Amino acid sequence: MMSLVSARVHARNTWYLQTNAVIAAWLAVLGVVVLAHQGIRVANWLMVHLLLLGAVSTAIIIWSQHFADTLVRRPALDGRRSLIVRLVGHTLGAILVMIGMILNLFVVVLVGGVLVGAVAVLHAVLLGGELRRAKPTRFGSLVRYYVVAAVSLFGGVGLGIWMANPGTGGDLHARLYVAHIALNVLGWVGLTAVGTLLLLWPTVLRTRLGDGTDAAARTALPLLTAGVTVVAGASLAGVPLGVGAGSVLYLLGLVPVTREAVRQARHAPPTTFAGWSLAASMAWLAFSVAALGVVVATAATPADAVARLGWLVIPLLAGFSAQLLLGALSYLVPMVSGGGPQAGRAAALELNRAPLFRLLVTNGGIVLYLLPVPSLVKVVLSLLVFGVLLSFLVLLVRAVAAGGRIRSRAGSAPVAGLTAVPAGAVGPRRTRSGMAAAAVGALVLAVTAGIALDPVTAGVGTASLTTQGANASIASGEVTEATVTMLDMRFSPSILTVPSGNRLELTVTNGDTAVHDLTLANGLTSGRVAPEETVIVDAGIMAAGSEGWCSIAGHRQMGMVLQIVVTGSAATDAAADHAGSGATDSEASAADDLGAQSPPSPGFVARDAALLPASAETHHDYTFRVGDTEIEVAPAVTQTLWPFNGTAPGPTLRGKVGDTFTITLVNEASIGHSLDFHAGALAPDGPMRTIDPGETLEYSFTATRSGVWLYHCSTMPMSLHIANGMFGAVVIDPAGLDPVDREYLLVQSEFYLGPQGGVAGSDKIAAAAPDLVVFNGYANQYQDQPLRAKVGERIRFWVIDAGPNLASSFHIVGGQFDTVYVEGEYLLRDGGSTGTGGSQTLALAPAQGGFVELSFSEAGTYPFVTHAMTDAERGAAGQIMVVP
Repeated sequence: MMSLVSARVHARNTWYLQTNAVIAAWLAVLGVVVLAHQGIRVANWLMVHLLLLGAVSTAIIIWSQHFADTLVRRPALDGRRSLIVRLVGHTLGAILVMIGMILNLFVVVLVGGVLVGAVAVLHAVLLGGELRRAKPTRFGSLVRYYVVAAVSLFGGVGLGIWMANPGTGGDLHARLYVAHIALNVLGWVGLTAVGTLLLLWPTVLRTRLGDGTDAAARTALPLLTAGVTVVAGASLAGVPLGVGAGSVLYLLGLVPVTREAVRQARHAPPTTFAGWSLAASMAWLAFSVAALGVVVATAATPADAVARLGWLVIPLLAGFSAQLLLGALSYLVPMVSGGGPQAGRAAALELNRAPLFRLLVTNGGIVLYLLPVPSLVKVVLSLLVFGVLLSFLVLLVRAVAAGGRIRSRAGSAPVAGLTAVPAGAVGPRRTRSGMAAAAVGALVLAVTAGIALDPVTAGVGTASLTTQGANASIASGEVTEATVTMLDMRFSPSILTVPSGNRLELTVTNGDTAVHDLTLANGLTSGRVAPEETVIVDAGIMAAGSEGWCSIAGHRQMGMVLQIVVTGSAATDAAADHAGSGATDSEASAADDLGAQSPPSPGFVARDAALLPASAETHHDYTFRVGDTEIEVAPAVTQTLWPFNGTAPGPTLRGKVGDTFTITLVNEASIGHSLDFHAGALAPDGPMRTIDPGETLEYSFTATRSGVWLYHCSTMPMSLHIANGMFGAVVIDPAGLDPVDREYLLVQSEFYLGPQGGVAGSDKIAAAAPDLVVFNGYANQYQDQPLRAKVGERIRFWVIDAGPNLASSFHIVGGQFDTVYVEGEYLLRDGGSTGTGGSQTLALAPAQGGFVELSFSEAGTYPFVTHAMTDAERGAAGQIMVVP
C-alpha cells in the first residue's frame, strides 16, 4: 500500500516537474526578444508580458494548484486533466494577445484576452470548489489567496483588452493603466506570492510553521484585497489620493506577513539562493507599492502619473516578479524532482550555484539603475541583470540532468559529496567573500562600460579649451554648476551666465512628456533624455558666448534654445549657427544635386493621379502607419520623410456627405506624430493628440460638408511635419456632382531639402524658401509620364494645396475651364450665367482645395503648372497627353 502511494506521489511530482518546461520556454523566448528588441514592434510591452503573462502566470497556475492540493489534501476536480486544459488555454490566449499587439490586430487581442480571462475564472472556480469540498485543515485558508488572485487576473485582463482598443486614449487610458497594474501585478501575482510564501518561507528555512502563520494569513488577506480593490477603483474613478490610500492598505496587509517572516528568519536565517531571492522579491514588492501610491497621488494628471511610473517597471519585473519566480522554482524543482533525497540534493546544488553573486548583481544592479545615471549605463546594467537572471535556465537544465543521473542509479551506493553538504548551502566565508567581490566587480565594470560608451552624458567628457585666436580664455580652475529643465518645448532657464574661463557643468532634467536632448555648439551632447530622466553634461571651459539646442526634429524651431553668455571675455557672445531640427544652411543640402539632369531611379513610376469614384459604402476604415522612410522626391534626391503608409501624399480618402470614417494611426516612427482631418468637425483635444512611437490612436469623424479637404500631422512644429511629407486629401462629393469621363487628383506641396537622405531644413521652412514645389510628391513626374485624355472627354481635376507655406494657381496651358469649384462652392458651372464664361486658373491658398472641369477639342500635349512660375520651375509642372 505504501509503495502504491509513493508511486502516485512520484508520478504527480514528475508531472509537475515536466510542466515547468512551459515556464522555461517563456523565459527562453523572453531572452530572444531582449536581444532582438530593437527590431520588434511594441518590444517593451512584449518583454513585460512575456515575463508576467507568460512565465510568471504559467508558474502561478501550476504551483497554486500544487499547493492547493497539498493544503486541502485532496486533488482538484478532474485532477491533472483540468490543469492541462487551463495551461493550454492560458498559453494559447497569451500567445494570441502578443501576436495581436505585434500585428496591431485588436480582434486577435480580444480573442486572446477573453481566453486568458476564461481560464482565470475556471481556475478560481476549481480552487474554490476544491476548498469547499475539503475537510477543515490548518492552513487550507491559504487557498483563498489563490481564488482572489484569479479573480483579480480576470479583472486585469478585461482592463487590458479595454486599453488595447484603438479608441481608448488620453486620461482614460492612463487610469486604466494604473488599475491594470493593481489587478494584475498586486492582485494576481502579489496575492499568490503572499499566500504561497506564508507556507513556503518556513519550509525553505527548514523551520516549523507557528501559530503566527495562520494568524498572519487571516489578517493579511482582507487588507491586501481591499488595497488592490481601492487602488484599481480609485484609478478608474480618477481619484489619485484614493490610489495612495489603497497602497497604504496593501502595505498594511504586508505587515503581519513580514513580521511573521522576520520572526522565522531569526530562528533559521536563510542560507540558500531560494531563501534570499524570495526575501528580496518581497522587499521590492513593498517598495513598488509605496512608490506607486506616492507617484500617482502626487501626479498632476493621470497621464502625468503614467509618464512618471516608467522607472517602476524594473523594480516590479526584475526586483519582484523575476526574483519571486526564480527563488520559488529554485526550491520547488528539487523538491518534486523525485529519485529520493540524493536526487533532490543534486538538483538543489545546481540551482544554488554562485548564489551571493547572483543576488548582489541582480539587486545591486536594480538599485544602480534607479539612480540618476546616464542612459547607456542603465542599458549595460539592465543587460547584466537580465543575463544573471536568465542564467537560471542553464542551471535548471543542469539541475534536471543531475537529478536524472541520480535517479538512474537508484539502488546503488550514495554519491560521494552529496550527503556531506547541506542542500543549497551558501558556502564557506572565503567563497562568500569571493562571490561578493566578483559581484561588485561586475557592477563596477558595467557602470564603467556605460560611461565609456557615452562619456559626455556621464559628465566625464573632456571638452578642450575653446580657442578663437586672440579670444582664447585662460582656464580659471573653477566650475560653474547650473540646473536646466526641459519643459513645454523650452529650456528653463533659457539663458545662463558663466564667467570666462570657468568650466560649465549642466544638470539637465527632462520634465516634459517627450524625449529631448541638449546639443551644444562645441559638439557635446547629452544624448537622448527620456521623460523624468536627469543627466550631467560637462560643457567644457567657456571662452565665448555660445548656444545649445534640442536636436530632435523641429524642437529647436519651436524654441528649445539655450543661450550661454560668457562674462569677462573679449569675444563677441554671438550664438553659434547650428541646426537642431533638420538641416541648416551651413550643412550640405540635397538641393546641391538639383539641376544635374539625372533621371529618376530605375523603375520609377509616377504616382497614379487617377481618382476612383466614391464607393457605395457609408463607413470607411483605414489604417495609417507612420515611419521614417527614405523616399526619392526628385531625380537623384532623397529625403527621410515621415509619410502616412509610406507615400507623400498619403492615401486618398473619398466618400459622400453623411459617410463616417475611422482611421487607426499607428506610430512606427522615431518621434511623436498625430492626425488632423479638415473633413471632420470635432473637438481636437483627444483625436488630434500626439502619440509617441509604438502607440496607436483611433480617429473617427462624419463627413458633414462637401469639398476636397486636407489632412495632415498636427504635431508641432506643424510646418516641419507637413513639409516632411505628412499630408493627404479627403474628397467628399458635393450633391449632384455631374458625371465626367476622367478624374484626376493633384496635391501641391513643397520640399525644403536637408542633406541627402535627411529631413527637411527648418531654416528654409521658416523663410518659406522651398527647393522644390511638386504635384503628388515628386518633381516634374508627369513630364515624362504624362496624364492621359481623349479629345472630347470631359475631365475633372481635383487640386488641393498642402503647403505648408505657398499658394497655388493651377493652370493648364492651352486649356480653358468652364467649371470651377472652390472650398465648397461653384464659382463657375457650365460656363456660368452667360453660358460662355471661362476661367484660366484655380487659385488656392495653403490648405484650400477645389476642382476644375474642361474638355480638349484637339489632340496634343498640354502642359499644366502652378502659374506662380518660379514654383512651376521648381517642379510643379506636368503634361497631359490628349489623343484622338
